[in-house]
Amino acid sequence: MTHVRTTGSSLRALLPAIVLAAGGGTALVFHTSALAQAPVVPTVPPAASVRGLPDFTDLVDLVGPSVVNIRTLERAKEGAAGGSPDEQMLEFFKRFGIPIPPGVTPRTPRQDRAPSEEAQPRGVGSGFVLSADGLIMTNAHVVDGADELIVTLPDKREFKAKLVGADKRTDVALVKIDVTGLTAVKIGDVNRLRVGEWVMAIGSPFGLENTVTAGIVSAKQRDTGDFLPFIQTDVAINPGNSGGPLINMRGEVVGINSQIYSRSGGFQGISFAIPIDEAVRVSDQLKTSGRVTRGRIGVQIDQVSKDVAEAIGLGQPKGALVRGVEPNSPASKAGVEPGDIIVKFDGKDIDKSVDLPRLVGNTKPGNKSSITVFRRGSQRELSIIVAELEPERTEAKASAPEAVKPQASNALQALGLSLAELSAAEKKELNLKGGVRVASAEGAAARAGLREGDVIVAIANVETASVKDVEAALSKLEKSRPINVLFRRGEWAQYAVIRAPR
Repeated sequence: MTHVRTTGSSLRALLPAIVLAAGGGTALVFHTSALAQAPVVPTVPPAASVRGLPDFTDLVDLVGPSVVNIRTLERAKEGAAGGSPDEQMLEFFKRFGIPIPPGVTPRTPRQDRAPSEEAQPRGVGSGFVLSADGLIMTNAHVVDGADELIVTLPDKREFKAKLVGADKRTDVALVKIDVTGLTAVKIGDVNRLRVGEWVMAIGSPFGLENTVTAGIVSAKQRDTGDFLPFIQTDVAINPGNSGGPLINMRGEVVGINSQIYSRSGGFQGISFAIPIDEAVRVSDQLKTSGRVTRGRIGVQIDQVSKDVAEAIGLGQPKGALVRGVEPNSPASKAGVEPGDIIVKFDGKDIDKSVDLPRLVGNTKPGNKSSITVFRRGSQRELSIIVAELEPERTEAKASAPEAVKPQASNALQALGLSLAELSAAEKKELNLKGGVRVASAEGAAARAGLREGDVIVAIANVETASVKDVEAALSKLEKSRPINVLFRRGEWAQYAVIRAPR
């Protein structure tokens, strides 16, 4: 059981812990109360509410034969302390800061015991049959680090499974067992899934096979990762459910149960499923090549705030703010600049910054795509050739600026700014044609987030190659209006909105 790391989203602040559904537990108790006996004016016929209650029995009969249990085994490593259930549980409690319950104590390893070559139990998860010839879909975290995989079918037959491929970014994996004639699931349309719709899960919580739970879709497009918008449900998902199917009332799989929100490691009313359309897209590549190829354009992005959108004339806070452009990357060659706001990719709107890596990631490397950027008050169309995603590069650090005499006119002093011209060496190092360095920032400028060492490259949508350019731009602005400032901090660009004192 491991924490799930999240990039650029609002859910990160709401959820104190998102854990993979692979260990720990808690009890869930429902309470009911009697209705008072009193005259009631009927508004909805009682039969209508009865007819609305879902019946999952036919769905269980339909999908149950396609859901499997997956046990993972690993060989004892030399010097390892062992892998008893108590030891595994103790490690889980330590990792997530959970109080250790009575009776869970690690066994002291015998010093004279030689490491065993026999595979030891490691974990348990779920999966479902994609094709009759034994192709099974599950979570990547279920099979991660396993030396052996054992798949148990609903009819109790067991098979050793081979890992076809796994993709940690989306938490999707494919395994294969040598058998034919299996009952494959029917894939549903996630676009038809509605918030409030009844859904059902089948899996092996805590190793209890063929367990059925049900609930409703709580939300769609929930951002907890760069490449996936999750389906949020209130279906009871517990450790061991990972990799099992989320099923709609038509008996179609619409997601893979993957994560839970939990303070204790057990179910607390919020669970997350990978949309099946995203999972199938990944599985197709895993089946073909054993790996997933994704596109990249080489930009560092951030959200666009409401204040920045209004100040620069964008209107609504949308798109992805380009904070940095990797040298010699597709974005650099296409003419994308730090401070640009990418509002469209291949004709598709970028409503939130997380939309961009998903669209680019799903683009085949080598593809020629169009990109629309908002730059200093107007939109520009650029053409870009998508490259293949590589490991993240280490952020470059700017060296200390050379000493240049700062300047501060009355207009700059009113904003709390003292500026200095950039030296030729600084421009070369930052790959800039112009800009001015912030020598000091106080008052309104400091409140806006500017600080010593920042480099202002545009003010009020006007490029600034010198301190005189800044002063000229300020002289044309109304004193009561907020001033948008595009600046560089090290390698990354961002906006600040200075509100002048009245």
